[in-house]
Amino acid sequence: MNELNKIQSIVFLVGGGLMVIGAGLYVLGFHRPECWIYMVGAVCFASMQLQQRYEGSNIVIRRLRRTVILCDICFLLAGLLMIENTYNFLLPLFLDYVRDGLNAYLIYTMNKWVVVLLVAAVLEVYTTHRMSNELEKEAKKR
Repeated sequence: MNELNKIQSIVFLVGGGLMVIGAGLYVLGFHRPECWIYMVGAVCFASMQLQQRYEGSNIVIRRLRRTVILCDICFLLAGLLMIENTYNFLLPLFLDYVRDGLNAYLIYTMNKWVVVLLVAAVLEVYTTHRMSNELEKEAKKR
């Protein structure tokens, strides 16, 4: 696994911090700027994680790496759903083109960001722990 340089590590940590701050303040009721704070943090966090590559042949690490990419997609999707929950950009489309539009809109978008974020966070913790163990095993073999 190639390591991030110093600036990339700072962007990675700041992105994670912005995600926590944005999501925490959003839950407390501050919706307008906090969804954007979370989204900026998610973009920084995900982009730095995507720059970490694994060129080895360990199947387990490759699988865990794909799971990390799925987590990054879920973090970004949670941010988009958080923005949609705040600004209701898709509501007019649901009202115009979907039968029982308001009900369908509420079912498909209202606070679904929480579920997506929870799934991503749990998977991220699991993959981080497992990947560090697998990388240690691989380093001991060499």
